[in-house]
Amino acid sequence: MKKNIRLMLFLLLARTGWSAEPLSTNGVVVTPEFVNQLAEEMREQNPALQAARARTNAAAASVAAVRNWEDPMFMLGGMVADKEMRANDGDILYGVEQKLPLFGRPGLARKVALAESDVAVSKENAEFQVRRVELAVALFRTALANRTVLIGEQDLGWLDTVVAALEARYRSGAASLVEWTQAQNERSKRTAQLQTDRDQLTQQHIVLNRRLGRSLLQRWPDLELPAVAEAVRFSPTLVNFATRYEPRLHTLHEEARAARAMAELTRRERLPEVSAGLLARNYSGTGEFRQGEVVLRLSLPWFNSGSYRSATRRDEARAKAAELDAVDYAASLREEVHGLTVKIAAARREALVYRDEIIPRSETAIESARAAWESGRGMFRDVLEARRMLFEARLMNARAVAEQYEMLSDLALCCGLGDLEALKMLEDKLKAEPGATQP
Repeated sequence: MKKNIRLMLFLLLARTGWSAEPLSTNGVVVTPEFVNQLAEEMREQNPALQAARARTNAAAASVAAVRNWEDPMFMLGGMVADKEMRANDGDILYGVEQKLPLFGRPGLARKVALAESDVAVSKENAEFQVRRVELAVALFRTALANRTVLIGEQDLGWLDTVVAALEARYRSGAASLVEWTQAQNERSKRTAQLQTDRDQLTQQHIVLNRRLGRSLLQRWPDLELPAVAEAVRFSPTLVNFATRYEPRLHTLHEEARAARAMAELTRRERLPEVSAGLLARNYSGTGEFRQGEVVLRLSLPWFNSGSYRSATRRDEARAKAAELDAVDYAASLREEVHGLTVKIAAARREALVYRDEIIPRSETAIESARAAWESGRGMFRDVLEARRMLFEARLMNARAVAEQYEMLSDLALCCGLGDLEALKMLEDKLKAEPGATQP
């Protein structure tokens, strides 16, 4: 009778631990709105983004710093001669000389400064977009770490129940020492792994706090993964968005434009510099004015024509290199967009096959193994193996969902889109395109 009571107690406890659904929480789902909210906080507090903004402000100030007129040069001197000559010609010399802004040099210098300012603005935007993607990836990885901890806690709770019930059965002689030892070993391994998973979750919180400029140990609510996202189809429209709006490619185009402006300024430097000046002479004995002169100075750049040609070739080569870098990066973007759509589709298929096929089959397997063991027709090892298979399937499903959203974030960056919601709107438009293909 006592043996039967303990067996019924074991069955009751074991059934309570065999919940098919993972533990639910009241956590925050990582949505595009949530990512955007944190991205704005990051824009204001992240030191790297503040540094990028400071460089942009410096480049903007450099445009206003370009001078149309160079500083005038004041001249003062004297003459040593006999008194009669000094009295006739004047022995105090003074004057002013001004370089003339000819051949459009100031305008070209301002054009170079404007181009460099546009490069700085583009770099700041690219830095923000890249760091927003990194923030989104960190958020999805944190949600995955939180889901991993929840799955581990549920598994540990089930193993605690099984170990307690098996201990009662072992004491009554209804279970073997091997079965009880197996359950205890599984619980020990799960306890150690759960602590590792919790430490990893803490590390992910520190990563988020650092990116947001917060205190490293600031607490976070539980983050939850969103549902499996829809597939993204590869199409020419998607590639066109990437080659037109991808922030790093835009920066390369701006750098090429700045290099062309610098090359044009270098070509103008081969022209002579012209300056005009006024000279006057006074006699030191009486202070009377004696004579005045108008001076026009002209540099002779032809003696260094080889150096000027080399400088021009240098800057033209730099401009050509910048243009070719942009062309090469645009080609790599086309390849990357296609590769990301393939990987996104693969991650989605993996998440769906675990959610719709593997997890249900694993749940059926554990119920079957449990029933067979309870009736004496199965082995306890099969129950443990079925349970392990179920939890691994849930974990792989969560990893596939997280990977899908990480790559969706990368694709949004490639297309120059603000967030995943904009990518979804673009995908809705692509569905009507007859040339779109599903990788």
